[in-house]
Amino acid sequence: MCKLLKMIDAHIHLDQYKDDEMKHIMNSSPLIDRMISVSTDLDSCIRNLELSRKYQKVKAAFGFHPEQSLASKEYISELLKWIDQHRGDMIAIGEVGLPYYLRQQNKVSDVQYEQYHNILEKFVQSAVVWDKPIVLHAVHEDAPIVCDLLEKYSIKKAHFHWFKGDQKTIMRMIENGYFISVTPDIVYKEKIRNIVHMYPLEQIMIETDGPWPFEGPFTGKMTHPNMMIETIREISKIKKLSLEEVSDTLWRNTVSFYELENR
Repeated sequence: MCKLLKMIDAHIHLDQYKDDEMKHIMNSSPLIDRMISVSTDLDSCIRNLELSRKYQKVKAAFGFHPEQSLASKEYISELLKWIDQHRGDMIAIGEVGLPYYLRQQNKVSDVQYEQYHNILEKFVQSAVVWDKPIVLHAVHEDAPIVCDLLEKYSIKKAHFHWFKGDQKTIMRMIENGYFISVTPDIVYKEKIRNIVHMYPLEQIMIETDGPWPFEGPFTGKMTHPNMMIETIREISKIKKLSLEEVSDTLWRNTVSFYELENR
């Protein structure tokens, strides 16, 4: 087995793990250099802040996940105020975006969708003010809508996590310099392998989105950052490059994007 460089989990919900699971991850991840722990709401932000202070390898991102009940204007204002007070402790804004899956389940009306869009726009505006990268939940038909918003505010550092979308949007994202991150489902999903084939390695990161569970060879297993080794293997096959070269490039991509060199 070749020697792999350290990996960075570019998108994990560490705050959603049980305490014993988190302890296991911390004690069994020698190859995991850092983890970007994204937030879903205010309580999640507070928890991730605590984790980032407890564990040196944990870096917190603060945001409001779109795949949940619509928040009131007052709640979003309170959340943004809290984030502003703790912006020095965050590595990025995230996870934010649009409720694609809720809408597919007919749980979001057109009027509500517009309100979710307005919330996302507030976070995009804040990314400009705070000069922070933004981590996005924007897949399929939502992706070009989010691209419109990013272009409107000249956002350069955008990270589309676990991206799925059409070729036209992929080409647009590549041209704009946006990054994507790939989960272990690349091992068993052809559509993810196709996206990686099209996307430049220099604009790719890897993630787990843990504790979200995976299928295929990972069925029944707790999602662990070590699973990203298999992601690297698959990317190296697609790009026809050595494991070492792919591992090194992915690591450097993430360090550069999140400015982790001295953090």
